[in-house]
Amino acid sequence: MTSVSLVAPWRIGVDVGGTFTDMVLRDGAGAVRIFKSPSVPADPSEGVLGVLRLAARQLDLPLTALLRDCALFVHGSTVATNTILEKKGARVGMLTTAGFRDSLEIRRGIRENQWDHRAPFPEVLAPRYLRQPVRGRIAADGSELAPLVLEDVDAAGRIFSEEGVESVAVCLFNSFLDGGHERSSGERLTRSWAGQWVSLSSDVMPTMGEYERGSTAVVNAYIAPKVTSYLRALDDQLRQLGLPRSLLLLQSNGGAVSVGQVASRPVMLVLSGPAAGVGALKGCADPGEPANLISMEIGGTSCDVMVMAKGDVPVADALTIDGYHLTTPSVEIHTVGAGGGAIAWVDDAGLLHVGPRGAGARPGPAAYGLGGEEPTVTDAQLVLGRLRSGPLAGGAVTLDGGLARRAIEAKLAKPLGLSVEAAAAGVIRLLEQNLLHAVERLSIERGHNPATFTLVAAGGAGPMHGANVARALGATRALLPRAAGAFCAMGMLQSDVRQDYLQVYLADLDKADRASLDAAFAQLEARAHDALAREGFSGKSAALEREMDLRYEGQQWPVRVAIGAQGFDPVLARKAFETEHQRLFGHVQPGRIDITALRVVGRGLLDWTPSAARAPQAAQPMPRETRKVWIDPARGWREVAVYDGADLAPGCRLDGPLLVEERTTTAFIGPDDALEVDARDDFLIHVGARQP
Repeated sequence: MTSVSLVAPWRIGVDVGGTFTDMVLRDGAGAVRIFKSPSVPADPSEGVLGVLRLAARQLDLPLTALLRDCALFVHGSTVATNTILEKKGARVGMLTTAGFRDSLEIRRGIRENQWDHRAPFPEVLAPRYLRQPVRGRIAADGSELAPLVLEDVDAAGRIFSEEGVESVAVCLFNSFLDGGHERSSGERLTRSWAGQWVSLSSDVMPTMGEYERGSTAVVNAYIAPKVTSYLRALDDQLRQLGLPRSLLLLQSNGGAVSVGQVASRPVMLVLSGPAAGVGALKGCADPGEPANLISMEIGGTSCDVMVMAKGDVPVADALTIDGYHLTTPSVEIHTVGAGGGAIAWVDDAGLLHVGPRGAGARPGPAAYGLGGEEPTVTDAQLVLGRLRSGPLAGGAVTLDGGLARRAIEAKLAKPLGLSVEAAAAGVIRLLEQNLLHAVERLSIERGHNPATFTLVAAGGAGPMHGANVARALGATRALLPRAAGAFCAMGMLQSDVRQDYLQVYLADLDKADRASLDAAFAQLEARAHDALAREGFSGKSAALEREMDLRYEGQQWPVRVAIGAQGFDPVLARKAFETEHQRLFGHVQPGRIDITALRVVGRGLLDWTPSAARAPQAAQPMPRETRKVWIDPARGWREVAVYDGADLAPGCRLDGPLLVEERTTTAFIGPDDALEVDARDDFLIHVGARQP
């Protein structure tokens, strides 16, 4: 592969995962190239630079030339999430309104499992002695009941300095209505506190709910020094190496944003990598089709599930990361520890478990030969013949079947009194049961019938399990993207720039003043227009969408409803609300509906020209080889044809069982299923449709 084969300019998407760092390059002619290299958990930027160097070397390009001709660089990172999970954030102080010092720790009394009264809450990121009260009060209508006492801010600042506080969150009562007291507090802190990181809840997320807003501001303050410093340093490195414009980051809402715009709100990046699945799913849908798709993206560490119903992926404001509650616009994703590197183990009662612990990039599965001794799903696939020994992911790692077999035998087969094959098969069955429950969580429990959806099995490990999970769901189609091993990195290149703006607005839906509503929406739209213009999006490349938060009178949590292009109509808004309420909660009721907030979503639309279609299959493809593969306990070992994915073109149809080996993934098609290469050049499994 040489630089002559690339057409400038190109776009680059880089996704840093727990095991691999994935890169997708799409050139000016629409050709796609995928690269993978091991992640560097201790320094994620090294993983980014490592995969860029690998790509430059394989493309026979200097790294500076690879970056110089890059028109768009989009990055998804786990830095924000890992900072929370690993408890490696800043020392946080907090300013609260006098009398509300403990709302952060009371947590509204929330327990994820109401019957579990003994499990401890997560560590409070701003301990009580660093939560300092200040006098002053904003009323429920936004007026000032009592002026802010700046001397209290000064006293808090001195305590923060003495205690070595690195970052401060400011959350004052009713600041979502008027953030003046918070802004004054932030400015005053500069006189008595030497730090530079201040997170104002009215800037981070001006939403109603003292606890949720405060928790979000505290988490933002906790991760800001590390995450923002990392992003700025990486951006500077890439610019110095030739990148002509700053990189974009994937946010939790599924849209991209610049480093400068996200620097003050890094909490928006907690789902940075997985949220790229929104863009990836758009690429799986037929143009103009209101697609029903469920993605099951299985990497080395975890499985991320997302549902696209009628072309839309739900965006919610409630998000929980390691027990910390956040109020940020986030695509609805359910994550379980069920990746290819999930460790299989036997407990003291002799029961088999798979995950949630994972082997990570190092030492990784036993088959990597890097010192890992615990058996994983990858090791089980090797034992069953579904993966081959040798280089994986373009040579990023090498699999050793002998090491995998020894780990399964010693840690699982002997303790369970089973054969090595039966133990390995048990690992796969248990993993697929966990995957099934994860998919049901976002489909059946959300009012969707998964039998009417196409299951998109992505990630490096997803195509090994797509058909079986689809069958258990009652679905008849499973789509295995050819770029499954870099699904999220591909999605980053298909994700629009996105800005979310919110304003609390309290009114009766049927009595709301149209002029007042339009004026409030216009203010939010002006902010969105300005933000998009700064990123180079205007005219037809910029799009705005209006939404409302609605709820029944007295209901605690609102439902988000889109306001169509026809403008605000209370009758249509009520109908949309009741439709969504019925789906979510199974009922509707007569009576008053209240507006609680107005929203504007601004999108910078990225041009995405489809790749040139491949020529249809000219002749029946020949398998690369045949290999013994364990099918199931009833069928045992069978000789199975193994195809090179590059030999399968649109129009090709093959009956299972068979294996398809792609550069970044391997697909397993069982004996009851049929494989078709569709017009997009992806692999479509027709579950249970094998020709007799």
